[in-house]
Amino acid sequence: MEDQLLSVGIDLGTTTTQMVISKLTIKNMASDFTIPRIEIINKEILFRSEMMFTPLLSGTTIDVASIKSFLDQQYQKSGFDRAAIQVGAVIITGETARKENAKVVLEALSGYAGDFVVATAGPDLEGMIAAKGAGASYYAKANHTSVVNLDIGGGTTNLALFHHADLVDTGCYDIGGRLIKVDGHTNAITYISPKLTTIIKEENLPIYVGVTATKDLLSPLIDLLVANLEYAIGVNPVKPKHADLLITNKALTRKSLIAYVSFSGGVADCIDLEVSDPFIYGDIGILLGEKIRHSRLVTAKKIAPSTETIRATVVGAGSHTTEVSGSTITYCQKTLPLKNVPVIKLRLTDTKADERALATTILEKTAWYQYEGEDHLIALSFEGYKNPTFQEISQQAKAIVAGLQERIEKGHPIVVLIKEDNGKALGQSILSLVDRGTSVICLDGLAAFDGDYVDIGRPVANGMALPVIIKTLAFG
Repeated sequence: MEDQLLSVGIDLGTTTTQMVISKLTIKNMASDFTIPRIEIINKEILFRSEMMFTPLLSGTTIDVASIKSFLDQQYQKSGFDRAAIQVGAVIITGETARKENAKVVLEALSGYAGDFVVATAGPDLEGMIAAKGAGASYYAKANHTSVVNLDIGGGTTNLALFHHADLVDTGCYDIGGRLIKVDGHTNAITYISPKLTTIIKEENLPIYVGVTATKDLLSPLIDLLVANLEYAIGVNPVKPKHADLLITNKALTRKSLIAYVSFSGGVADCIDLEVSDPFIYGDIGILLGEKIRHSRLVTAKKIAPSTETIRATVVGAGSHTTEVSGSTITYCQKTLPLKNVPVIKLRLTDTKADERALATTILEKTAWYQYEGEDHLIALSFEGYKNPTFQEISQQAKAIVAGLQERIEKGHPIVVLIKEDNGKALGQSILSLVDRGTSVICLDGLAAFDGDYVDIGRPVANGMALPVIIKTLAFG
């Protein structure tokens, strides 16, 4: 049986803010007498908003009133009532996510996106979202290959590498089209980002606020930026200067996997753009795109087509609810309910690795949700063993506790979702390894993936079951 949902996606980025309204068709793809498996089988974009420059009150503060006014105007133009929206997402990304009042903005906008996700995306999560929006993850899965997506926006370039169906690596660089701003009438430079200011001084380049921008003047600087991106995906063997352009803790570590490259973000639209005025947008986006067009980013790898570029953003959400038998799960009632917990998917090869390797993988992947010094609650998801031995369960439990140790010490509960029917055994094994004050929730019969969010309700049916909603972002 099919059902339809009206969905909205709102993206607050470094440069632009936009909204998309979609109609999602969902269907239970599972057979009778099995756990429901709801999938989005079709999405139809009903309305794409105008794009506005993300408004700021100062260099550190977002103008939330202007954003709300813009969204109200777009809802009016769309013909849809906010009350009719069933699901959706507000995602704040890039430099905008670093503003002082980013959390206040998200809370203020939560009513604009139905009953769904409102989240600040750090650079790793942002890269994953953009790669899915650009179609890179789908292309990798459908063609059994590896695709790295470069989401080049106004302030940052986010990289996400998908190998078949799995997200295996991420990275982020301080490279974007609006790191230098130019007056639209005089072509005088009006702004240079602090990171680029440092590089300009080190390279002794004659670039400063007030000087007239020209292609020749800026070319040496942009060459440095592109060289860093080439090195990031392994097509430039020489390590370039200014490695501090890397924002995340590490660069891509699995470059040898990369077969295809795809591009999204505003600069992606400039790669094939030829215009007489390179500063028509008041920044260096067109020059950066032109340099990329002639770089090894394009010539050394095959190019995967992007379904979206500047609009590689969330357009909706699908959700399904399933009751999980209390006989095969472990939970601590004091922690419930939980809402909008992001999911990290562990690959089958990850969970079958030795204890130390699995713990390291968990630690690395949970860092995707560590942003600006904050550790967000996360849920680990994996298949689990069909018929596990005591040793296999014990090894997984020890690895999970080791990988989440820092979060456990900060008081975070341990949340684990597994597909196979051994949630109680694993949960009890985890409980035996932690202090009595640590909450453990281990549920089975569930399949959740990177980019999903999960709600876990209070026990029902006299404690025999927990209601669980897995929310899947839809992209367009």
